[in-house]
Amino acid sequence: MAVADSLRQRAAALRRGLERHNRLYYVEDAPEITDAEYDRLFAELQRLEAEHPELAAPDSPTQRVGAPPLTAFAQVRHRTPMLSLANAFSEDEVRAFDRRVRDALQVEEVDYAVEPKFDGLAVSLAYRDGVFVQGATRGDGTNGEDVTPNLRTVGAIPLRLPQAVDTRELEVRGEVLMFRRDFEALNARQRAAGHKEFVNPRNAAAGSLRQLDSRITAQRTLRFFAYGVGEAPTARWRTQDEILARLAAMGFPVVKDRAVVRGADGVLAYYAQLGAKRVGLPFAIDGVVYKVNRLDWQERLGHVARAPRFALAHKYAAEEQETEVLGIDVQVGRTGVLTPVARLKPVFVGGVTVTNATLHNEDELRRKDVRVGDTVIVRRAGDVIPEVVGVRLEKRPAATHEFRMPERCPVCGSAAARVAGEAATRCTGGLFCRAQRIQALLHFKGRRAMDIEGLGDKLAEQLIELEMVASPADLYTLDADVLAGLERMGEKSARNVLASIERSRDATLSRFIFALGIPGVGEEVAKILARHFGSLEEFLQADWEQLARDKESVRKDNAKRKRRGEALEAVPLEGIGPEIMESVRQFLEERHNREVIERLIAPAAGVRVRAEPRAAPARVARTFVLTGTLPGLSRDEAKSLIESRGHKVASSVSKSTDYVVAGDEPGSKLERARELGVTVLDEKGLRDKLDKL
Repeated sequence: MAVADSLRQRAAALRRGLERHNRLYYVEDAPEITDAEYDRLFAELQRLEAEHPELAAPDSPTQRVGAPPLTAFAQVRHRTPMLSLANAFSEDEVRAFDRRVRDALQVEEVDYAVEPKFDGLAVSLAYRDGVFVQGATRGDGTNGEDVTPNLRTVGAIPLRLPQAVDTRELEVRGEVLMFRRDFEALNARQRAAGHKEFVNPRNAAAGSLRQLDSRITAQRTLRFFAYGVGEAPTARWRTQDEILARLAAMGFPVVKDRAVVRGADGVLAYYAQLGAKRVGLPFAIDGVVYKVNRLDWQERLGHVARAPRFALAHKYAAEEQETEVLGIDVQVGRTGVLTPVARLKPVFVGGVTVTNATLHNEDELRRKDVRVGDTVIVRRAGDVIPEVVGVRLEKRPAATHEFRMPERCPVCGSAAARVAGEAATRCTGGLFCRAQRIQALLHFKGRRAMDIEGLGDKLAEQLIELEMVASPADLYTLDADVLAGLERMGEKSARNVLASIERSRDATLSRFIFALGIPGVGEEVAKILARHFGSLEEFLQADWEQLARDKESVRKDNAKRKRRGEALEAVPLEGIGPEIMESVRQFLEERHNREVIERLIAPAAGVRVRAEPRAAPARVARTFVLTGTLPGLSRDEAKSLIESRGHKVASSVSKSTDYVVAGDEPGSKLERARELGVTVLDEKGLRDKLDKL
């Protein structure tokens, strides 16, 4: 029986989502979801592929470990793959694992080596003749990142082992992590320096270990615990327990809370005992690892594509408690996103007292239907961030009301709106809102925006904190003497800053539009807007609803023209979708933003926004690709010339490419153009072609 399209689409969506979260977690160290949510999505995909084998794909996350490493580090190929572990979440799953092991080995009972499952970063340490020679991260299980200099800074890792038969060639595997107290101290230093805080100890350890500058790693207090070996050709160990005992004797830290137990009852008893003292451990754990103790039995059991058959990770459920919602507040972030936050009756969860829990966004709030007065289940997501899991509807009071997101920003009173396709509600007063001042100013003064080179991030934040600058317009009225009196400033530094601000008064329309920080408007969109309107006055006076109607009308006409084989008309604001157009409309219709723009171009601030040539209305927009060096035009000049005539510049050659412009030392794009039969032009040919189109 064929698989339903809905199941096929769900499996594809799960694969895409899990691959993205793999990269965020393993490579970029910026997780967006909790471990529990990831495990739920992974289990769902496993179940779908097991029930419908035709849905399985060789590139599925169930067939691999983690994500590819970043290219910033040299790659290391693991001689023995660093496999992940299969997960269990219930007693039944643990007993089923034990039964599979006993059946495969045809024995009545099995001894298991058991130990905590660290919440850190897995690494391998290679030793040759007892000397540490290379260290690598897990990466995708086959290839990892060479982080040898960073691992050398970890005091717990021996750089030299005692001379012995089993240390001649040895690869030790273990976990780099950060103790809770060291994590708290690191975040305190981050706050004091005005830097971003880490989400949790695992995130901090991973970020510290993967610094390109090992001197930064050395400033962080990282720990290491060994839990096994990858290669040990000269060793003669018989059990997992022997391995750990020998590693401890060599000088490696090995966790004390480990044991050898018998059968399913033994591992479950250990799981309960460790769980009871989990909160008091100096480091974070998210479960327990069970491994068949005898190494010959491990070899007989082998492994599947993703995980060994002889080991299991038994995860702890995130700790949950019930409490009452006393109120729902709305916080405004630095980017203007409005986040509903439940104010809770204090409750002790996962070792800390929780008084607030995020509700994420309006969609999530609606899905859970959280109301003031509700009894809710609270969990510390990833054992760190409190969140509301659900509502105990049977305990809901009669007189509760559905919470509505505010229509105005609670900080500045500007309109709050949602852009189509986004879950977030945003304050539209980006240039004015007090909550967004730092972000707005940092963006406004950026190199690709107004390019105020002399104004550093620290000084910009200081100006906001001292209330010397409330909006970007205030930069242009700063007093030199007052500026010189700031901490770490002097007359010379103040003059340099003011000179940089003075130079920024002359700006192109595209830079100015980009500097405004309109959600969704990046550099390319700003250039399209500048070419379309030509002047700031035209941009500010635009009728965005009419533009949207015109754009849709041309698209419909072009669809008819295409069917008839006729030439197509140029689509207005090609490359800008309705969501971005709506974002621009909302931003410009907010009175507070208009006031800041008017102040910027008023004589007191004196910002001069230079008009740009409007794009000539090409009858048909053609696609060009540039390659090589042109004799009389830089790459940016050639691109601007093409775009000023209403055409597009793409980065790669495809069947939809109309012309490839080739200069000296062209790359593979020229070969690709010849393969596809695309017309190739030199600089003179480009100018001639643009005059004729």
